[in-house]
Amino acid sequence: MRVVAPAKINLYLAVGARRSDGLHEVETVMQSVSLADELIVDPAGVVSFDVEPAGAAPEDDSNLVVKAVRAIAGAAGRSEGAAIRLLKRIPSGAGLGGGSADAAATLVALNELWSCGISRKALEKIGAGIGADVPFCVRGGTAVGSGAGERIGPLVVREVLSWVIAMPPAPLSTAEVYEAHDALDGSDRLESDPSELADALARGELSRIASLLRNDLEEAAAASMPSLLLIRDALAGAGALGVVMSGSGSAWCGLARSAAHAEEIASAVRANVDRVWVVRSLDRGPRIVER
Repeated sequence: MRVVAPAKINLYLAVGARRSDGLHEVETVMQSVSLADELIVDPAGVVSFDVEPAGAAPEDDSNLVVKAVRAIAGAAGRSEGAAIRLLKRIPSGAGLGGGSADAAATLVALNELWSCGISRKALEKIGAGIGADVPFCVRGGTAVGSGAGERIGPLVVREVLSWVIAMPPAPLSTAEVYEAHDALDGSDRLESDPSELADALARGELSRIASLLRNDLEEAAAASMPSLLLIRDALAGAGALGVVMSGSGSAWCGLARSAAHAEEIASAVRANVDRVWVVRSLDRGPRIVER
C-alpha cells in the first residue's frame, strides 16, 4: 500500500519549564499541510526499511519509522514483517515534523496491513511513546496541544489556509535550540492562551490569525543561525500576512490570503531562498491512497 504522511506546522508554540523527562511543557497549535512524505508498504516475512533518496534520513534504529514498527507490533502482539520504503520530501531539521509524520503513517499502514483493528485514538496513544508530535500526526488536521505536545484536542478551521514555507539549506538541532532557549529565557512560567487563535481560526479571520502567530523558540533559533531572520524578513517583505517559525526551525511559514497570493509570495522569495514550498492546510493526517 501507499500512504501519504503530511508535514505539520506550528501556528503557535509557547514554551515553559523543562520536565523531569527532559522535555518542555508547551502550549501549541499545530496544522497538517500538503507537503508530505510517502511510504510504500508491502507484506514481507521480516521487517526491512530503506529511504529514497539515499541519505535523506537514517535507515537504522534511530528512525522513528523503525520505532513505530516495534511499537505497534508490541501493542498488537504481531510477528509479521513488512518491507517499508520511505520517499522523503519533508526536509529534516526544519521543525516540520517529518520523522513524526513518517512514524504516524507507519502506525496507520501496519494497522491496516496486519488487520490489527486498533482505533485511531489508540494509535495516538501508541504514538505518544514514540515522540511528542506523533499523536498529532496520527490525528492530523488542526489541533491544540499541551504537555510536551502529546495531549491534543481538535480545532475548527473555517477555510483552507494557504502558506509559504521557506528555509535555509542548513537544518537546526531541536535539542540545541531548546538549550539556547533555556539559557536566554531562564523562566519556568508558561504564560499562554491559544484560545484567541482558536477563535480566529474558527471564524476564518486571516488578519487576526496572522497577528496571533507565536513561537517562543524564534529568538534562540536566530541566535544559533542569524541568517534565519533574512528568510523571515523575505516572507514578510513579499507580502505574507504573518510569519512564524515552525517548531524549533529552521523553516518559516508565511500566511497568504489565497493560493494565488501564496504563489506570488513564493515567486518573490525564491529570488533569494532556494528551499520554498507553497502548501495548503489539511483536515486529516496519514492517508492510504493505494492498496
